[in-house]
Amino acid sequence: MTLREDRASRRRTRRGEPLPPAYRLAVCLLRTPTLAVTKRDWSGQENLPRSGGFVAACNHVTYADPVPYAHFLYDSGVDPYFLGKIGVFRTPVVGSILRAADQIPVYRESGHAVDAFRAAVKAVEDGKCIALYPEGTLTRDPDLWPMTPKTGAAKIALTTKCPVIPVGQWGPQDIMGPYERALRLLPRKTMRFRAGPPVPLEDLYDEPLTDEVLRTASDRIIAAITTLVEELRGEKAPAERFDTRKAGLPAIGNYRKAKGRPKG
Repeated sequence: MTLREDRASRRRTRRGEPLPPAYRLAVCLLRTPTLAVTKRDWSGQENLPRSGGFVAACNHVTYADPVPYAHFLYDSGVDPYFLGKIGVFRTPVVGSILRAADQIPVYRESGHAVDAFRAAVKAVEDGKCIALYPEGTLTRDPDLWPMTPKTGAAKIALTTKCPVIPVGQWGPQDIMGPYERALRLLPRKTMRFRAGPPVPLEDLYDEPLTDEVLRTASDRIIAAITTLVEELRGEKAPAERFDTRKAGLPAIGNYRKAKGRPKG
């Protein structure tokens, strides 16, 4: 089977079953406009597994980056299923499409968060790609470097013993700045994405899922992502990652709005 045939097959089916109609609708609505308004600099697609479930873990710089992130994975032969905050799923029309497309809502900082974890584990066990952001929210680093991660990606990976593929991105922030709403589509911006080899976690597979083990795995994941972002940006990240707790910022949400700062 050629690479083109393999990609076509993956777009039509998931483990022998057709993709949900709403998934195909979302692709139709988003892929063509994305091709029209962006340029692409992609690499590392050979690191994306061709079979079996896995986690794709990417840095998060803007509200706009899920679309180019999904575009990168989909056109690389992977049908991504996103973990997304519940607020997006409550949006009229868009939320209905996301739910019908089998995307997974996350009730952050609540007792319902375990539901998203269970759904993600089931999806990986079913052979799906779970696409997520280990930071859990937009980075608060002043220069948009990856910040300290949450442990969700690590917990999914260690529970299922699936590969974690780090993905670095740089460019979507030129379309929409962090916590902004206005789009800047012209001139066309270049979306730079790079997938790396699986994060080495095998030595942790049989360890109890303690906070220490989850933190070790999470640090490895974010370190691999940061290395890819450094390569895309052509510069080194700060020696110490930005930590919202040390900075006294809320763990989630628009901290600028919370502090009464203007957006942008």
